[in-house]
Amino acid sequence: MDANPPTTAMYPLHRCKTIYLVRHAQGVHNVEGEKDHSAYMSPQLFDAHLTPLGWNQVDCLREHVKKSGLAQKIELVITSPLLRTMQTAVGVFGGENSVDGIENDEDVLWEPNVREANSSVAARGMKFIDWLWTREEKEIAIVSHSGFLYHTLSMYSRECHPTIREEVGKHFANCELRSMVLVDTSMLGSDSPSYNYPGSIPAGLDLPSDAAP
Repeated sequence: MDANPPTTAMYPLHRCKTIYLVRHAQGVHNVEGEKDHSAYMSPQLFDAHLTPLGWNQVDCLREHVKKSGLAQKIELVITSPLLRTMQTAVGVFGGENSVDGIENDEDVLWEPNVREANSSVAARGMKFIDWLWTREEKEIAIVSHSGFLYHTLSMYSRECHPTIREEVGKHFANCELRSMVLVDTSMLGSDSPSYNYPGSIPAGLDLPSDAAP
């Protein structure tokens, strides 16, 4: 009789990463956008800064990150180059032990007065996730935007159980953090296992443990 198919999955640890996805805290554009959705297209609000409530959200998330132990685990923080995401990233994850990384604010994909199609956002998000496998870090925080997170996760959750798909596909609240396990199912990464030990083949017969003296 054939066994029932497993309801869980198992992957080698070195082919997994943990990513912590964060939407930026409340910006002034969010306040105006709640009054009039067209305000999100306003050039004056394109690079919006955080509101006082947004800074309070940052303080609360920073406290959570410290108390939960994430501050000691996260090896790399990646952020969108817009002001509201950088303020959130530095406010939540910055500190005396932070190390300056590579800065690059060039955006070759951005076009003024053109709103990127949702399918393009999703494709860009998937390309970004693939790029993460070129990094050696295993615990990575990503500070981004509602649309980018929503459309990217929607692509990855299409094959999930409906309950998981609903959980993953929800829109992010301001300054919300979600942890995800990223699995390399296409051999994109080249990391070798850190904790595996090869052992050795014993000489002679390998007797069952109950037959050994």
